[in-house]
Amino acid sequence: MKIAILGSTGSIGTQTIQVVRELNSRKETDCNPHIQIIALAAGSNVDALAKQAVEFDVKILSVKSIDDKARLENCLLKLKPNYKPEIYYGADGLLKVARADVSILVTAIVGMIGLKPTLAAIHKGTNIALANKETLVVAGEIVMNAAKENNVKILPVDSEHSAIFQALNGLNEKDCDALKKIILTASGGPFRGRSYESLEKVTLAETLCHPTWNMGSKITVDSATLMNKGLEVIEAMHLFNVSPNDIEVVVHPQSIIHSAVMYKDGSVIAQMGNPDMKVPIQLALTYPYRADSETKQLDLSEIGKLTFEKPDTESFPCLSHAFRAASIGGTLPAVMNGANESVVGLFLENKIKFNDIQYYVYKAMEAHMASLECPFDPHPSLEQIIEADKWAREFIKKETGGLV
Repeated sequence: MKIAILGSTGSIGTQTIQVVRELNSRKETDCNPHIQIIALAAGSNVDALAKQAVEFDVKILSVKSIDDKARLENCLLKLKPNYKPEIYYGADGLLKVARADVSILVTAIVGMIGLKPTLAAIHKGTNIALANKETLVVAGEIVMNAAKENNVKILPVDSEHSAIFQALNGLNEKDCDALKKIILTASGGPFRGRSYESLEKVTLAETLCHPTWNMGSKITVDSATLMNKGLEVIEAMHLFNVSPNDIEVVVHPQSIIHSAVMYKDGSVIAQMGNPDMKVPIQLALTYPYRADSETKQLDLSEIGKLTFEKPDTESFPCLSHAFRAASIGGTLPAVMNGANESVVGLFLENKIKFNDIQYYVYKAMEAHMASLECPFDPHPSLEQIIEADKWAREFIKKETGGLV
């Protein structure tokens, strides 16, 4: 099986690479395919990309800029002088990787930047292992319609959506109204139980100390504000064709139940496992089969107890902002996401405070709903979604005095 990876040097990308190593180390079967990596895209981490490329003899590579391209060429020359892959950069490079001749594109890239290459792969007929939730947040209807038109599978990589996908696998198509609701679990992040006021002076280092998951910095901040769960609510709406009223968020600090579904007869089916992203990554690559895994097996007696609580939207209002964007739809999710990406970037640079994140996201959403310059549209085109994202980032730049 041939695959390509967008974001190969990030958290999900490197774990995908490890899954490929583990699968390829075993005898090839239907359940355990041998995987050939054809194309990789990364940002500016050219050293890591060069090592991945040489290890798997990758044919197509892409980096962030023309300077990164030159650096990558020098790295490859030192590692393997006779190795001459195709090397691209920028937005065009992402599209080259997305359009590679592969069975699955793993979209492990973070942010709105993943939208166009994901759509390009779908239009080519390539199945998507989706870790880039922003793609569905900003343009879920467009993406899912394109997948249906091109007979493309969208296989969720997020642990929560993989759990829902697995729990729904036994749903009888003839009983299409059997689903009552989706129960989306959240760890609660590093500040669970804290008041809004107490979060005013939390540091970046404290924010990045997630209690159960090892993730990239942007997603870890989103987890701390509960925006990540809000984004996942919108992603789940589009993946599973439900309304926001059909989704309940439950805080589950142990992160053992990754999500669940409730059926109309009261039955609840949950997917459980230790918090390890390699499990949903591997399932996306081997589906509809399951392969052996080297991850630690779940021992419930060792866990002892599982607890659940309602999310605190007063301390973490970003979840409420996301539910509002989900209910209104149109261009509002794109504005919310664009504003959030901008302010999280500022927080990661220590330019704003933790509570400023939700404040500026809220301001951008309110301004968009009243804007004449970038008016809200309930049924936007792809171009309007991209424009709404751009407007949101410019709004944040103005509101923060040009910090972006």
